[in-house]
Amino acid sequence: MSDEKPAREPIAEDARIDALEERLKAAREREDNRNRPQVQGADANYRSGNRVLADLLGGILGGLVLGWLVDTFAGTSPWGLLAGLFLGIVVAFRNIFRMANTRSDDSSTEG
Repeated sequence: MSDEKPAREPIAEDARIDALEERLKAAREREDNRNRPQVQGADANYRSGNRVLADLLGGILGGLVLGWLVDTFAGTSPWGLLAGLFLGIVVAFRNIFRMANTRSDDSSTEG
């Protein structure tokens, strides 16, 4: 009984299967690299947005507090508050325009 050969011989490792597995592995790596989130650009935009928000809030609130203090000590009821608010808005927008016109380090590396 052991002298007979089986109808089919066991399949040996085929070179085509190995090549296919290597190509699939390389394609998966390329796909993973392509789908990886681009964190650097988002972080820079997020920081810029937070800075604009802080400049706006800081300028307006700072102007309101200084105007209120002027009103409290000088007795000019709404005018100090309004002048402080106006100056706070002007300073906030000046800072935002200044920030928008400066070049960041990230923009010079983009292609």
